[in-house]
Amino acid sequence: MPSGKHVVLTLLLAGLSALGFMVLRPFLVPVAWALIISYVTWPAYSRLRRLLRESAGTSALLMTLLLTGACILPVLWLMKPLTEDLRAATGAMLAYFSDRPHELPDFLARIPWIGSSLQLFLDHIDIDPPAIRSQLSGWANRWASEIGDIIGSAGRNATKLAFALISLFFAYRDGERLLNQIRQALRPFLGDRLDAYLTAIGSMTRSVVYGIVLTAIAQGALAGLGYWVAGVTSPVTLATITALLALIPFGTPLVWVPVAVGLLLAGHTVAGVGLLLWGMLVISWVDNLIRPLVISSSARIPFLLVMFGVLGGLAAFGLIGLFLGPAILAVLMAVWREWQTEAAQSQVRQQTQRNDPPT
Repeated sequence: MPSGKHVVLTLLLAGLSALGFMVLRPFLVPVAWALIISYVTWPAYSRLRRLLRESAGTSALLMTLLLTGACILPVLWLMKPLTEDLRAATGAMLAYFSDRPHELPDFLARIPWIGSSLQLFLDHIDIDPPAIRSQLSGWANRWASEIGDIIGSAGRNATKLAFALISLFFAYRDGERLLNQIRQALRPFLGDRLDAYLTAIGSMTRSVVYGIVLTAIAQGALAGLGYWVAGVTSPVTLATITALLALIPFGTPLVWVPVAVGLLLAGHTVAGVGLLLWGMLVISWVDNLIRPLVISSSARIPFLLVMFGVLGGLAAFGLIGLFLGPAILAVLMAVWREWQTEAAQSQVRQQTQRNDPPT
């Protein structure tokens, strides 16, 4: 039976932990981002530190500055073309719906149910074009307002970004020491299982980052090429949106399918059909083959479970849940496999004991 001293110490530790969580809660997400980025880029940091003769502070500072530039400079470079493409796309939509009448191409009109439904939609536009133009203008204004909110939110979150960068610097500089302290703290509770769990977390985090981020960049670039060849008005904007939606499994068709349908409705049959084929055979191929190949082969867990981890983590934790969700499921898989291994070994021992004759 625990003594009164142990009870008081336990309650005191629990209270201090709760208070510490309340104090640190606003910074948990920036710190988590810093830890994920530092872990994924640790091989590059190690090479840089060797080049700088094991100067941890200088290497951490230089690596943090390099990653900051790699994140901020592309955003600044894309801001102007994104704004211009958004204006051009809005003007093209308004110009298209201002002209009438709109007739579907023959091959679309002959498709059962779909052709008649699309023609009814176009006929409604022809009946009341001012209402459609007003609605499109309202959508454009709302999109512009939302973009302004996003920019304002980025400004309001500049402090969190600064804390993430500061945390990234210390994660590089003191990462090895921190990992050793975590191992020492958890070793009494998890024993030999600790190494397997840490390996599972690290493997899943690295594979998810490579599988999701690199695949999204590749899909955005390929989609942008398809939009440009098809003659779409805003290829840069659409490619950026495609890359962002590619972070979510099977998210890219939400962009290239409507664009291709819009081309078909506008009478650009070859461009629309070509973009559909490009999306199905190239963009989706990257999503459906390369992503599961990278993630599942590295982490040795089913891709369906990875997909559930990505979507569930996104719903539970926000954007960082893209990486936390699969990492949590990877640990669960490691626990499950360890239980299965222990159960199999126990059965083998029992079978061996039954077969051994008594001495």
